Amino acid sequence: MMQNILFTCAGRRNYLVNYFKKALNGQGNVIAVDEQMHAPALMDADLSFVVPSIYDKNYISTLIKIVKENAVTAIISLNDLELPIIADNKGLFERNGAKAIISCPSIIDTCFDKWETFNFLKKSKFNTPKTYIDLNKAINDIEDKKLEFPLVLKPRWGSSSIDINYPESIEELKLTYKLLVINLKKNVSNKSTLEGVEQTILIQEKLDGIEYGMDILNDFDGNYYGSFTKEKLIMRSGETDRAKSIINTQFEALGKKLSQALKHIGNLDCDVFLVKDKPYVLELNPRFGGGYPFSHESGINIAAIYIAWLNGHTNLSQYNNYKENIIFSKYDRLIKSIGAEQRFFN
Repeated sequence: MMQNILFTCAGRRNYLVNYFKKALNGQGNVIAVDEQMHAPALMDADLSFVVPSIYDKNYISTLIKIVKENAVTAIISLNDLELPIIADNKGLFERNGAKAIISCPSIIDTCFDKWETFNFLKKSKFNTPKTYIDLNKAINDIEDKKLEFPLVLKPRWGSSSIDINYPESIEELKLTYKLLVINLKKNVSNKSTLEGVEQTILIQEKLDGIEYGMDILNDFDGNYYGSFTKEKLIMRSGETDRAKSIINTQFEALGKKLSQALKHIGNLDCDVFLVKDKPYVLELNPRFGGGYPFSHESGINIAAIYIAWLNGHTNLSQYNNYKENIIFSKYDRLIKSIGAEQRFFN
């Protein structure tokens, strides 16, 4: 069966475009859209379109037009800020023939809001770093020896490593807190403009351990399929730059527990620290993350699994050959910013 896959906010995710093109094997097209004309992923797609901003009133109607005109059968969003928008319109896409492979709005909100993520993890009895939304409460706990430096200061809403600071004294904590408030207020798309200052910033204990990334895969009904873990060897700009695949029963059990507690749809990118042999969950990203290529190249072909599920197939063993102790590194390449099939939608 032909499957035409639409990637929204495609950005730099060329690897996903190419993984899905290979998995389709000529039985469909990969279509990529972005508001930036020269977004690299547009150049590798079978079809590519420049679309309005995700905040534009015509954004969803533009996507619907692309869905109809190109017989799109599935939509995959690659941007944290866009996820709630796609989730809210999941029914509209599906009424027009395209399955939006995305979790429900409540799950998206839980993952995108780091305070809600912390509350979910605590309620579900996962180990997670001490986290505060009240500066005075954090300072009181520091003075009472319940919280120690260094700390992590970061926006409640946000992605990658943008605006993350690591204060090592109360004076530095207060100063970086004030600076972060100023920076957040400059970003009108950030929810900090709608909330009180005390609700916009998280203060979190900084863990000293080994950092891991996990791809936790559920089917399109939210049922657990498997967990695929890699040790992060080098990070750059908030993304994994070098990693080593591992197979570990402790992480497998953690992934299954997270899957069953969250009930997300499709792939979940998860950050975990191992501290004295105890795993601590930090963040949950209900999408393909920057670390997915390391899992893919180590033997788990989630692109092919998605297409198999879209076609109603259940025998997936040929797509799961995950091996441990495989190390990969990312590198940059140049790509010509002209696509013959690229069109504008306004």
